[in-house]
Amino acid sequence: MRTQPILVASIADGTGKTAVTLALARLGQERGRSVGYMKPKGTRLQSSAGKTLDRDPMLARELLGLDSEIHQLEPVVYSPTFVDGAIRGQEDPDELGGVVDARFRALAADTDLMLVEGGGDWVTGGIVGLTDVDVAERLDATVLLVATYGTATDLDEVLAAADAFGDRLAGVLFNDVSDAVFDDLESDAVPFLERRGIPVFGVLPHDRELAGVTVDGLAAELGAEVIVEGDGDAQLERFLVGAMGGDAALRYFRRTKEAAVVTGGDRPEIVAAALEAPGVNAVILTGGHRPPAAVLGTAEARGVPVLLAAGDTLSVVERAESILERGRARDEGTVDRMRDLLYAHADVDAILGDDGSVADPDE
Repeated sequence: MRTQPILVASIADGTGKTAVTLALARLGQERGRSVGYMKPKGTRLQSSAGKTLDRDPMLARELLGLDSEIHQLEPVVYSPTFVDGAIRGQEDPDELGGVVDARFRALAADTDLMLVEGGGDWVTGGIVGLTDVDVAERLDATVLLVATYGTATDLDEVLAAADAFGDRLAGVLFNDVSDAVFDDLESDAVPFLERRGIPVFGVLPHDRELAGVTVDGLAAELGAEVIVEGDGDAQLERFLVGAMGGDAALRYFRRTKEAAVVTGGDRPEIVAAALEAPGVNAVILTGGHRPPAAVLGTAEARGVPVLLAAGDTLSVVERAESILERGRARDEGTVDRMRDLLYAHADVDAILGDDGSVADPDE
């Protein structure tokens, strides 16, 4: 008999929801279960019209060996163009809900574990009556809520979501928790939530392998030209705007790590300062300008990639930070790492509603 589907929802975009969803699916497959996947609302698009497909279902199809087409896995493309049409009355919420229902039934027919990935956050889709609360009700799903934690006030959002999901909420999974707050979360916040009747299935620590984005990954997302090759696998966790004088820039850049400096290509002194800082893993040039050949030669000699991105400095920084904040399950390695974290730090049996066992990933 098919088990109740699990909808993986998120407090906010960029909590690692996709990696969690696909890692749980892989864990289900390891237990011998027939696993299906669906993302009712496609929210991670690269064009306002939604012409570029959401990469999450594409990755799910590849990793889980699914035969379904992308339009089946992702029936609603929740693009800005779609939303504009919806508020003008061009979309019928009941019809859209019916499409989601029908696609879900078809995908779930031959499975005994169905993972449903929510939107960017749990309220996305309200314009057409397809928030994660609505979807959970339509599909009769239990809900796993993925959240991050920085301060105790973050629990306000968890409580609000828990109230909205009601009895459908199975529990909360905290992800990407820094060392600075890990103990406080486990000793104070988790017991507080459990006293409120909200189970916590696990607390996953911040993991460097899952943080940030690689230089090559960022270049691809930005559509940037790589004008100096270097370590494309280097991680980027922050972006610095180079807008000060050379000496001040060097002092500033030397205080950071895992960073990319974003500056106009007509600021060679800033580029030179960035190349002097050991924590700068890439330089992103804006404005259509290239620095002198000598500066680029220094970058090449030091193995620091230099990218040329379209747009002004502030717009490029905004795009880059959006990519970083979204986070994403970039490849099989990312999902496998999340699988290991879930195995080590979460009650997978409780999440999957399964009394089976999982082999130790190190064996």
